[in-house]
Amino acid sequence: MKNFIFQNPAKLVFGKGQIEKLSELIPQNVNLLITYGGGSVTKNGIYDQVKNALKGRNYTEFWGIEPNPRVETLRKAIKLGKENEIDYILAVGGGSVLDGTKLIAAGIASEKDAWDIVLSGVADKQIPFSSVMTVPATGSEMNGGAVITREETHEKFSFGGDYPQFSILDPEVTYSLSEHQIACGLADAYTHVLEQYMTTTGQSRIMDRWAEGLLLTIIEIAPKIKENPNDYDLMADYMLSATLALNDFIRMGITQDWATHQIGHELTALHGITHGHSLAIVMPGTFRALKEQKHEKLLQYGERIFNITEGSEDERVDKAIETTEEFYRSLGLTTRLSEEGVGEETIETIVRRFNERGVAFGENRNVTGDVAREILNECL
Repeated sequence: MKNFIFQNPAKLVFGKGQIEKLSELIPQNVNLLITYGGGSVTKNGIYDQVKNALKGRNYTEFWGIEPNPRVETLRKAIKLGKENEIDYILAVGGGSVLDGTKLIAAGIASEKDAWDIVLSGVADKQIPFSSVMTVPATGSEMNGGAVITREETHEKFSFGGDYPQFSILDPEVTYSLSEHQIACGLADAYTHVLEQYMTTTGQSRIMDRWAEGLLLTIIEIAPKIKENPNDYDLMADYMLSATLALNDFIRMGITQDWATHQIGHELTALHGITHGHSLAIVMPGTFRALKEQKHEKLLQYGERIFNITEGSEDERVDKAIETTEEFYRSLGLTTRLSEEGVGEETIETIVRRFNERGVAFGENRNVTGDVAREILNECL
């Protein structure tokens, strides 16, 4: 296990009815901005719950943060925040609303342009922010990361910064989610775990077992949620799994991959493929292209997660990859680029971008543009 420093300051406020605690969780003396997405919260009752919890408070609202939040939109929120001397933000929505809010918090605290903050990779300062999470997927409610799109250039990059001061997770808010939203959220959470787990064997028994517990939980609950998406206990497990998949708990002292995410970001930026769906397409291709590098971990993963114990090692590795792709498909997602009308032109665009940036992703820092081409060709 490598040396590490661990700290997660986000307070998790979990369970039904917890939105009513907003008034006591948000300091009384702040100038508050509440950020929202496209308006679904007005249809499912969440907006009314927030309004009732903050009755008597003065605050400003900003609407319209998109899925895959665009810097062009967020600049408007930053301008509004500065004009109103905002010093605290509450994000109400899914991971995209919260990711966008993280950049708004940085932009209000800085004189830099919002996109320059993203490109720097780290927000030097941010005003405080918290969240009411409505779509389990990204884990943004308990981590310091955010991913932002620039529509003008069809680019998508991440940056890091502060963690939410608190996040409210009420599983009942998930009842209004569509089947596709849930499928993408489950795929997102599952892949977050794989990006941290599917690297090198023997680094940490604790991290391995914790990650495997999350993988097994997601596999177990996915078909049950399809049958009954209004089961509180199932949705509670789903919501908490998505949080634990990316809140630093399962990556202490170990190597990480994230090549699939970087490639998936490009597919989203270029074609608008939902983030979780893009991961379901790319992750099996990553395994196929890098199966020699990940050979030992694929054997462990296949045995512990899918009970694959028979056949030669190569056969077991191939079976583990096939079963992973089958899991994504069981969610109702396509797993091939050709099914989404994506072909060689997009692959070469992604390769060119990787090469121009001089990047190398993966646990061994060997996923360059050329290796990304190999991965994407395995996704066709």
